[in-house]
Amino acid sequence: MKIVVQVKLLPEAEQAAALRSTLRMVNEAANWVSGVAFERGVPREYELRKHTYADLKARGLGAQAAQHAIKKTRDAYTTLKANIRAGNLGKPGSKRRIKAESKPITFRSEAAQPYDDRCLSWQYDAQTVSIWTTAGRLKNVRFACSSDAIKMLREHRKGESDLIERDGVFYLIAVCEIPEPEVYEPDGFVGVDLGVVNIATTSTGYRAAGRGLNRHRKRQLELRRKLQAKGTKSAKRLLKKRSRKEARHTANVNHIVSKTIVTTAERTGCGIALEDLTGIRSRVRLRKDQRTSLHSWSFHQLASFVAYKAKRAGVPLVYVDPAYTSQRCSQCGHIDRNNRVGQATFACRACGFLANADDNASHNIARKGETVWTAGRKSRVPATL
Repeated sequence: MKIVVQVKLLPEAEQAAALRSTLRMVNEAANWVSGVAFERGVPREYELRKHTYADLKARGLGAQAAQHAIKKTRDAYTTLKANIRAGNLGKPGSKRRIKAESKPITFRSEAAQPYDDRCLSWQYDAQTVSIWTTAGRLKNVRFACSSDAIKMLREHRKGESDLIERDGVFYLIAVCEIPEPEVYEPDGFVGVDLGVVNIATTSTGYRAAGRGLNRHRKRQLELRRKLQAKGTKSAKRLLKKRSRKEARHTANVNHIVSKTIVTTAERTGCGIALEDLTGIRSRVRLRKDQRTSLHSWSFHQLASFVAYKAKRAGVPLVYVDPAYTSQRCSQCGHIDRNNRVGQATFACRACGFLANADDNASHNIARKGETVWTAGRKSRVPATL
């Protein structure tokens, strides 16, 4: 499986200027390539290269940098086409889709630029890199990361690395390919119910309350409103300084929750059953004052963290249909909308079973996970002679 390792570059002033100038130039070149591709109906990469490679070399880009600028542009159009096909940009004729299709793709001046081993080399012992720039090859550019990251890079780094600039700081995002452990046969499943009030509730009794995260989001929202209303230079400076703070905090919480879920499943020899919540934002209708909470809900990120951590640990993972998991009694199986008395309370109308609503749902999800796993695994019946 592939994972990424992020390292922070610590360049000198002259080195930083060269890196910044390089990113500006390659992204300007990518924007020009994008314009050519749009005019010519987005041809294949080989044909696009024939129309742009010589001009990119004339602009001062190296051979590999020119190739990567072309490939980056073509990949961006491939992604756009896939999003349109999947309906992620709306139906034909929608404003969002028309906007996406009516103009060339553009790249930010600090957008990521791919580097391969021909234009980037790593010196792990010295914790430095040698990297191509438009000002020539920069050697002995220092980088900082943890000892675990160094070990991962030394043993498993493979393929390209991306150079990005974020708030004036440069990072290298390196791809590492690690071997996948064999998935074991699970002894039952841990059902995971995802929510807003409780981020995750498992059938083993673990509950990650969302109260702190929701308070943090509310504080950030109020602060952004005040700073935007003020509109002074210092307010704009503070807005820029605090940008992505909420996203970083949310990602950290999701990492902690997902690690706890996967570690519990691995320790007990169980698999993990997650709800398939694809398209829930478009299906659910809420009051206006509830929409912010729904659209701030990072269930997809949490599910993706659980998925890659489970894959890395060899823990079986299945996705189940979330239909009726909150209305079904985990004891007798009776389904009734009225079973869900409130956000936190479940009371079965048939057998009188009383429980926390999220706990009840997690047990239903665990049971569905066993059914999905049994239906999907290979038959163990011996072959007939």
